[in-house]
Amino acid sequence: MVRLFLLFLLLVAPAAARSQPSPAIAERHMIAAPHPLAAEAGQAMLREGGNAVDAAIAAQAVLTLVEPHASGLGGGALMLHWGAAARRLSAWDGREVAPAAATPDLFLRDDGQPMAFHEAAIGGRAVGVPGALRMLEAAHRAHGRLPWPRLFEAAIRLAEEGFAVSPRLAATIAREAERLSRDPAARALFLLPDGSPLPAGHRLRSPDLAATLRAIQTGGADALHRGPIAEAVAEVVRASANPGGMTVDDLAGYVPVRREALCAPYRVFAVCGFPPPSSGGVATLQILAFLAHQDMPALGPGRSGHGAAQALDAAHLLGEAGRLAFADRNRFLADADVVEVPVRGLLDPVYLLARAQLLDRDRATAPLRPGNPPWHRPSAPPASQPPQPENGTSHISVVDAAGDVVSLTTTVEDVFGARMVSGGMVLNNQLTDFSFRPRIDGRPVANAVAPGKRPRSSMSPTIVFGADGSPVAVVGSAGGSRIIGHVAQALVAMLDWNLDPQEAVALPRVGGRDAVVELEAGTAAAALADGLRERGVPVEVRSNLSGLHAIRISRGPGGTRLLGGADPRREGVAIGD
Repeated sequence: MVRLFLLFLLLVAPAAARSQPSPAIAERHMIAAPHPLAAEAGQAMLREGGNAVDAAIAAQAVLTLVEPHASGLGGGALMLHWGAAARRLSAWDGREVAPAAATPDLFLRDDGQPMAFHEAAIGGRAVGVPGALRMLEAAHRAHGRLPWPRLFEAAIRLAEEGFAVSPRLAATIAREAERLSRDPAARALFLLPDGSPLPAGHRLRSPDLAATLRAIQTGGADALHRGPIAEAVAEVVRASANPGGMTVDDLAGYVPVRREALCAPYRVFAVCGFPPPSSGGVATLQILAFLAHQDMPALGPGRSGHGAAQALDAAHLLGEAGRLAFADRNRFLADADVVEVPVRGLLDPVYLLARAQLLDRDRATAPLRPGNPPWHRPSAPPASQPPQPENGTSHISVVDAAGDVVSLTTTVEDVFGARMVSGGMVLNNQLTDFSFRPRIDGRPVANAVAPGKRPRSSMSPTIVFGADGSPVAVVGSAGGSRIIGHVAQALVAMLDWNLDPQEAVALPRVGGRDAVVELEAGTAAAALADGLRERGVPVEVRSNLSGLHAIRISRGPGGTRLLGGADPRREGVAIGD
């Protein structure tokens, strides 16, 4: 028991000492981003009088160069934006879409069996029509303050002059070197002439990306979606050994969507997330709704008399709430513009209460099945989609001097996406976020491939509002479908346990998805595995590469105070003035 108590102390004492031991503190503005160069580019925009949207775009342009394995303008993005003056919350959808030639059997072999993940992901087959740049341009037209060309200057300079390859990027290139070597442009960008991976410290220059960014700087998103850059992207996709069907018409026809955010109460707060095609908003809000019926504040650090039993209870409830939410996610969530998604029913308070009552504080939830939300009576309920790998992604959180807030999650899906490069940009493999099987047991899968359809996402950009209707926190994460649990745990840490953002993002990761509860390997969370198994909970201990970036906002007679946190598992920072 003494050993368990010591492990509990480690569990609730954040791992921030590995990176940024204290939260960043600012009074005017702040950005938290997954690479220092991206954060610095965003901060420069804020210092010049730019707003949160300007800063996020500048940071994303730099991430296209310095974190190409996770995100870039060859991928997609989802952004929540709060405009303080208008007091309006918008959900900007830049999710990739399937090309017009896509068919439901895109990822089936000739024998009707689904392809292995990397069999589908590598090459042109899985490349979706990029949407990040079109969305960022639309958001800038609606909200931006600085001139569009100014936002790309830092990224262009870095692409031309080069930057030092970070240890994390070097390790990722080394791990993916063989796959990257199959594409001539990827090989030229990420490998040395002898075929070995770029080492840490190597100065990586990308004249091709600099040229692409200069074209975007003067021509806007049309420079990517029409003309020679679009023609080159479509040609690379179609000429691949594993070819896709994207055309220049697909690129020219991409349209971002301004949607309404999803908001639900949690304690005294309103938590707002992204609607479909993201599953993140619904699933995160469901997890919080389930936990609202538990005394989570009593299970957090800083309370007298707490120890291993409370840590075990907290992990149990976080994990089981996640598993229960994923049962609904896997059954119902998809692109609501194409298929019926019962969002209203999935977030109905009566339905959520009934689902919350399935949670047993002492035992695993059984049976673990999707619910029957109200206002949803299809003649043939859609089949649940089996889990499949999801990786990569970046997240940026920004608060500006006027009180505007951006929560931007952006991705190329898997590590280095399709392992293909065009115009210096890594191309996404986002179509593998669709179900590989269009039908299961004779029933349609909601997230099946269809032309023009957006694949289901797990991205969970989130903004939290206080009782007066003003933002009090902004958070999001990388990590594939684990994003949902990462964000939910960080919200509980900040809202229930009163941890600062750095403490919240550094906590050992605990989350439930699909059939199991996952505990982060190499941390004190892993020591809870036996205790959870004794309760009948299916547990796996896994390495974790969450990428949480969070900002907490407080206002008082002395002015505004911003606290920022960057996940120590990655290379990001939170900086501000």
